Amino acid sequence: VCSSDLLDMKIAIVKLSALGDIIHAMVALQFIKQEYPDCQIDWVVEEGFKGILENNPDINIIHTVNLKKVKQQKSLKLLFKEFKKIRQFGRYDLVIDAQGLIKSAIVAKFIQSKKISGFDKNSIRESLASALYQHKTFIAYDANTIDRNVKVICNPLGLEISSDAIINKQPFLFSQREILLPSKPYALFVIGSTWESRNYPKEKFAQVAQALKMNCLVVWGNTSEKIKADWMAEQSDFIEALPKLTLDNLKCIIQHSSLLIGNDTGPTHMAWGLNVPSITLFGPTPVNRVYQTPINRVLKSNSKVDHFHLDKGDYSIKEIAVSDIVKISKELLKDKT
Repeated sequence: VCSSDLLDMKIAIVKLSALGDIIHAMVALQFIKQEYPDCQIDWVVEEGFKGILENNPDINIIHTVNLKKVKQQKSLKLLFKEFKKIRQFGRYDLVIDAQGLIKSAIVAKFIQSKKISGFDKNSIRESLASALYQHKTFIAYDANTIDRNVKVICNPLGLEISSDAIINKQPFLFSQREILLPSKPYALFVIGSTWESRNYPKEKFAQVAQALKMNCLVVWGNTSEKIKADWMAEQSDFIEALPKLTLDNLKCIIQHSSLLIGNDTGPTHMAWGLNVPSITLFGPTPVNRVYQTPINRVLKSNSKVDHFHLDKGDYSIKEIAVSDIVKISKELLKDKT
């Protein structure tokens, strides 16, 4: 596509899930809008993650699908209903599959468009997906996750985004602020994730709170995490378990926090998207899922990680010392308490 055609181009980005992956892809929007301020950018996402995209001024329309429900119910009727809905999203000059899965490629294919772009077959695990793209982008599967997302989205638009530009990004998560904020300053603990082996022990989180001696609020997403949060609140006068939050309220709570400490999971990555100081704790997953900045730091256990075969039985995150977390926390909190 020549540059003049891009000025008012209509683009659809397909990134269905998960929360952290969507956040890592959203950073690309500001770079597109800087170059092509009049283009229209729409986003196709799983219904449950719509909230993370809402209120972003660089997104015109958020289209939702419910393929998770289709999978749960194993319903062909629901599947055809979803495909019919996708066909009605409208016509686009370019559809970008930023996910690289067969299901996301099929979604992209069902959208009416002139061209579909995505990863090439050597850049993704489900290589068959690339057969559905007309434009293909190569970037190593074990490259930084944010770099991968930015490149697959920006490459078909002729944009190359530097690491410096990403590090110096503008915050890109926005909330309507319909929540009463806690008294400042406060830290947030993100205690859950999709695998138990990615979770830092609740006992050590409690020790961090005792060492920091500041208000530490715990966010949770399901019943087992709430039980942990309540247990932690019983162990320390500095810990409070928050109520269940919507994604919009979670954005707001994180935006106004002084520090977030959490596992490698979506809500932790929201701190990076909001330019809020954070410490991300890694065990069985690779640290190059994130960008490390002066205010967004990481701590990794000593285990070795194979990007192509992540070990769900690697519980080495438990070995990260409380003293290391406290040391970095105090550095990040120096001007905030």
